Amino acid sequence: MRTFDISPLYRSTVGFDRLFDMLDQMGRVEPMTNWPPYNIEKAGDDQYRITMAVAGFSPDEIELTQHESTLLVTGNKHSESEGAQILHRGIATRAFKQTFSLADHVEVKGASLENGLLMIELVREVPEELKPHRIEISTGSQPKALAQDNAKQIEHEAKTSKAA
Repeated sequence: MRTFDISPLYRSTVGFDRLFDMLDQMGRVEPMTNWPPYNIEKAGDDQYRITMAVAGFSPDEIELTQHESTLLVTGNKHSESEGAQILHRGIATRAFKQTFSLADHVEVKGASLENGLLMIELVREVPEELKPHRIEISTGSQPKALAQDNAKQIEHEAKTSKAA
């Protein structure tokens, strides 16, 4: 297996520690199981869909849990009736646990189970205060915010000296 040196990326990026940690761990983690099979789709600019093939499972046998930036999908099949004699088992009924790492501000908006496919809808909703905004550049010797603070301080000092 190849190893990649990602240390140069640390010099030119800020706040991507979690991503780099995930890349470092990929080489060390055991290969994940491929069951149940799933697709991850980009449905729009900030919309995603995970489709999992979970034939034979009912909605009450599947649990979705989102904790911060992790989505956990688990499935536990209820015990079958004892009167049925299975001659051939082609539909898997084993329990599964699949974990997905979600980017910041990605939330699960809903899930549905239809024709043996579990579809999980996700949306990235960045709060308004975290969206990019333009910063005004002042032309004086000090930034505009500092100039305003200094003006308020001088005004306050003038008022207190008149009162005395």
